[in-house]
Amino acid sequence: MRAVLEIAGLHHDLVRMRRELHADPEIGLELPRTRRRVLDALAGLPLEITPGRDIGSVTAVLRGGRSGPAVLLRGDMDALPLTELTGLDYAADNGAMHACGHDLHTAMLVGAARMLCARRDSLSGDVVFMFQPGEEGADGAAKMIADGVLEAAGAPPVAAYAIHVMSARFPHGTFTTRPGALMAGADLLSVSVHGTGGHGSAPHLARDPIPAAAAVIGALPGLLTRTVDPADTAVLTIGAVHAGDAGNVLPDRAEMRGTLRWQDVRTRDALRDGFLELCRSVGRAHGVTVSPEVVEYLDVTANEPGEAEFAATVAADVHGAHRYRALAQPLCAGEDFCRVLDRVPGAMILLGACPPDLDPARAFDNHSPYAVFDDAVLGDGALLLTEIAARKLAAVAG
Repeated sequence: MRAVLEIAGLHHDLVRMRRELHADPEIGLELPRTRRRVLDALAGLPLEITPGRDIGSVTAVLRGGRSGPAVLLRGDMDALPLTELTGLDYAADNGAMHACGHDLHTAMLVGAARMLCARRDSLSGDVVFMFQPGEEGADGAAKMIADGVLEAAGAPPVAAYAIHVMSARFPHGTFTTRPGALMAGADLLSVSVHGTGGHGSAPHLARDPIPAAAAVIGALPGLLTRTVDPADTAVLTIGAVHAGDAGNVLPDRAEMRGTLRWQDVRTRDALRDGFLELCRSVGRAHGVTVSPEVVEYLDVTANEPGEAEFAATVAADVHGAHRYRALAQPLCAGEDFCRVLDRVPGAMILLGACPPDLDPARAFDNHSPYAVFDDAVLGDGALLLTEIAARKLAAVAG
């Protein structure tokens, strides 16, 4: 009953905060307006708050009433460079969008901070709240670690947890996770194709980079099927292509950017080598210079098996066994929470936030300009983070 009352009392505030964040998204590592809202929401709570020195992060430490270890809870805050097309009355109009639900993550972590502060005297240790910028491609987790978030309580946390909402795939209000790999490792791909520009009416007098770029893109499905074991999982995606500025001019150069997602390092290595050779071979065939680059970015986001089981048990106990489903296969999305899990045992839990009137199998997925998330899950996520932190501290204290 206490938990229900806590959620009811917080829900209005969390919805308001989430919608304010959604209407005013910021991208990257510097999030001045977002950070101001977080600091305002935490004002007056018994927290030791440290804003980031070089990035727009917030680290807050709650000292429990009894001495003990620390547990870390993380929520990311940044948005995507994407024009929102949802038509919501609180939709963003500044060319950025919370299309991955980080506005919900931020609000849920604020809710957990408020609930845990209310239970401060009964906590058998400390809680570190990690409000992180730059998850979308800027490696903000690594930068917060370098800034000292894992030592904020005085000693490294004994466990770390995060929730990630999903706008599709999973039914509304369903929690899911799995031991081991939860999300894929990710490498960043870039390709520059250098040719010789010319008049669109005389392509034989030029070395057009566009057909070569198209040939690389068209060959990627074959590279996957002829390199990756069908029982394994990997994805090669080109998400950005640019060449030329006029329809009657052949450009000198074409540029592409993409990602390689993988579950197994051996698969990653084979695909990386194949991708590099494919690009160079296409360049030779088309008489242009193709310069590919693969940058290792994120490791696999891997849950510590015991912590995944613990989080699943708490989710089923708090919200009912019918709202927890074990995840059979990892997702191919990447997450820089892997930086934390590489150093601290812990787990990430996924939460279905697809509105109940939509079919999650057909709803727009995270990163879509049409993706929508239901505010109703805010209290559920905040409560789960609260219970996981409190019960973990109690379990460690014995």
